Amino acid sequence: MVADPLQRGAAVESAARAHLESAGLRWLAANVRFRGGELDLVMRDPATGTLVFVEVRYRRSAVFGGGAASVDAGKRRKLVHAAQLYLASNARYADAPCRFDVVEASGEPPRLHWITDAFRADDC
Repeated sequence: MVADPLQRGAAVESAARAHLESAGLRWLAANVRFRGGELDLVMRDPATGTLVFVEVRYRRSAVFGGGAASVDAGKRRKLVHAAQLYLASNARYADAPCRFDVVEASGEPPRLHWITDAFRADDC
């Protein structure tokens, strides 16, 4: 069990990345920071060319709704804004289809639950 929250977050993000890669996604970037938002993982689905922006959320327990429930409207707006900035700074992906996924992790050791297409940019 990792005591430090930053170390736990890094370990959960690493596990989420490995899980997504084992499902066929390709890693592009992690912890991409922009003013007003951060992208935990940026992946690409080589089968469809879709750019996948992944929010990773850890909760010790799912009693109060789990990680996905914590991605509220404000957080979704920040993620969409960060994704727009990522696309603007990476012109080669400007025309790629995009989606927003959430990987929630809970418990010790963390169990992962991947929610594909968790929300849409036009929902924000």
